[in-house]
Amino acid sequence: MTVPASPGQDAPRGLPRGARLGVDVGKARIGLAASDPDGLVATPVETVPRVLDVPRDAAGAPVTTADVARIAAEAEDRFAAVVYVGLPRHLSGAEGAATADAREFAGRLAAAVAPVEVRLVDERMTTVTAHAQLRSAGRRTKTHRSVVDQAAAVIILQSALDAERTAGGRTGELVELRTPGA
Repeated sequence: MTVPASPGQDAPRGLPRGARLGVDVGKARIGLAASDPDGLVATPVETVPRVLDVPRDAAGAPVTTADVARIAAEAEDRFAAVVYVGLPRHLSGAEGAATADAREFAGRLAAAVAPVEVRLVDERMTTVTAHAQLRSAGRRTKTHRSVVDQAAAVIILQSALDAERTAGGRTGELVELRTPGA
């Protein structure tokens, strides 16, 4: 039996309606994907150039960079309910430099999109899977670079959407907002 949704709610999960964004953080580019308001299907949005040199204000807090601002604008335009950022772990599950980089980026993004939640989700093998899917779709390897980050973001987001349905709630590790000086 299908339970009708109350206004502003998904059925039957009870999660608030709203698009979800998926973010694949790379050293040079950031893949961005989005879902429909009911969180059913992830689709590619764009590839955002990465800003590596993050300026700081007088208090030492990071200044919002163009990459974070672009994703925040997309979250606002789509009335996003949550942003899922891929957390690249080693196959063993251990964390490395790329994991620390993704955590730092997610923290800056969380500050920019608040009160929208930012959550970290395991993204092992997403780029490899994205390359394989693009090859099987007939895309030449030389042309992958422009879309592989978007494809990886789609995989991250679709995995999170599937996990939401299975768990009946948000998935991943919530990124806590840090107050300046904390």
